[in-house]
Amino acid sequence: MTPNPGHTPAPSIRAVADSLASAFLDAARVPLDPGSGGEVLGHGAAAREHGWNRPVLIAAGASVLGARRRWLSPLVRAVLDAYPRAPFDRPRELAAWIEASAVLGDACAAATARGQHLVLVRHAVYEPVGAASPLPATPAELAGLLGLDIGELAWFADQRGWNRRAGSARLQHYRYEWRARPGRVPRLLEVPGQRLMRLQRQLVHEVLTALPIHPAAHGFVPGRSARTGAAVHAGSHVVIGMDLTTFFARVGRSEITAALRRAGWGEAVAPVLAALATHAVPEAVIRAMPPGGNPEERFALAQALRLPHLPQGAPTSPMLANLAMRRLDDRLLGWAAAVGARYTRYADDLTFSGDQRLAARSDAFIRGVSGIVADCGQRVNERKTRVRPRGTSQRVTGIVVNAHPAVDRRSYDALRAPLHNCARTGPAAQNRENLPYFREHLRGRIDWVVSLTPKREPALRRLWEAIEWEEPGSAPLR
Repeated sequence: MTPNPGHTPAPSIRAVADSLASAFLDAARVPLDPGSGGEVLGHGAAAREHGWNRPVLIAAGASVLGARRRWLSPLVRAVLDAYPRAPFDRPRELAAWIEASAVLGDACAAATARGQHLVLVRHAVYEPVGAASPLPATPAELAGLLGLDIGELAWFADQRGWNRRAGSARLQHYRYEWRARPGRVPRLLEVPGQRLMRLQRQLVHEVLTALPIHPAAHGFVPGRSARTGAAVHAGSHVVIGMDLTTFFARVGRSEITAALRRAGWGEAVAPVLAALATHAVPEAVIRAMPPGGNPEERFALAQALRLPHLPQGAPTSPMLANLAMRRLDDRLLGWAAAVGARYTRYADDLTFSGDQRLAARSDAFIRGVSGIVADCGQRVNERKTRVRPRGTSQRVTGIVVNAHPAVDRRSYDALRAPLHNCARTGPAAQNRENLPYFREHLRGRIDWVVSLTPKREPALRRLWEAIEWEEPGSAPLR
């Protein structure tokens, strides 16, 4: 680090993150062996084995910063935890993750407090995502990308809302299922038909993964997760959790269109893509809303569902919601930074954490958040707002973060009980929801707990190995 005289501009945290991401990925592309003639590996197991590891990335980071800083090792450890494999095809995503990391934020803040700034002796050199694959410029090009003719594209996009008025359920693009929630407003699942579902999944894999997602967003973003979001808040003096109500239904088609335009889509094709991913619910479905919630909440939900919105059940909804929430994320990140706090969002869960400054003005801070949320078209569920000071169980998306991300005892017991009962009475008796992949479901839950709390692994291993599965292939935990 170096003193920061008035004529020497300090690099932004984004510039530091970009440069580190570029250096990490360059370092991971190593020769096969010293005699390989300089051949470089760009992908594959060999690249991960030889170049995507802690010593190599620390050395690469030191080459960017001009020295091996103390915070570089924990940053590299966090990167390898979030990205077990090098994201060669997603450099901007890696840079955004590093930019949002608590380690880098703390390092920049500490340098600023000392009147210094980080030095960059090497800068990012990678090309922007999407430079080699331009976006479809016309509806015809979008139709070609999806394997449709222009008439089929118009049918599925349904920009005039004909589908909402279709008399036969067979002609509707979605099927509907109300989920009652005691004491709360019901939830409507809007599940696309098979062909529309395939088209939306194609959009996710071929188009939406390249969209710019805010660094504060951790839900439904490749390389980020509930764990990476929770890690930002570990060891904080106070953690504030807030929840958005009827989140997807409040993200309208016009917001998606505007977000796509800001992301580089042309004015001819952005409305069509937005229409493919949004939907207005038929009036008969709204009238069938089961009891639950107060009249104001029910009215607000019905009004949102009547307008084209992101359906809860469509594969495109989470990523497009993240894109549309970029303005909200920017404003909340700035609001948090004003009191030295951190901010992350996992879908509709907002989390803030900080020191005594945030704790001392938590009420005013929460009121400010609610105002910003309302100004951005969303609404805070005030009943679910929680202020968790140090000394209480601080949870973020179900993960305890008092010292480091970990699974709480209640969640562990909720997994241990079905494992024990599977060994005692058999898996079939415990699969009460008739899940077709019940074994894989349990394995996934075990892997999740062990990734957060490794000390639980021996006990869970014993329970797993005591289960007798009817079908073959029950591999031991590793």
